Amino acid sequence: MKQLIQEYSGKIRVVVKFAPYPYRDFAKVAARASLAAREQGRFAEMHELLLQNYRTLNPKTLAGLVATLGLDAARFQADLDSERLVQRVEQDVGLTRSLNIYQTPTFVIGPTDQPGRVLVGERPIEHLRKAIDGEFAGLGGKP
Repeated sequence: MKQLIQEYSGKIRVVVKFAPYPYRDFAKVAARASLAAREQGRFAEMHELLLQNYRTLNPKTLAGLVATLGLDAARFQADLDSERLVQRVEQDVGLTRSLNIYQTPTFVIGPTDQPGRVLVGERPIEHLRKAIDGEFAGLGGKP
């Protein structure tokens, strides 16, 4: 994603919506952890670390990630436990279910005011580029 964001700088937008796997114990906590880190300006870094460490996530490893990023641990915990973030994740779950999205990652590529092309699962960067370029071509080459 980082490479695509750089290549299409100012032309694409990445929006993350959470669809935590219901049978993975720490999935909803991990989603809230990304949002709690966002409160301190570190969403992308935390999100990436959580994805890299998803198999070993537990309260101890999460505390280690908070320390790695140099976050204010007390503020992070307060945000993590807040009803506001619980509701935000639940809203995302509702949205993804209403769009019939049940797997992550799922990419929706297209203009924000129209239904987009849905790509389910991890894809090689060339596949994503082709989908993005195809959408631009359909718009007359304009983002």
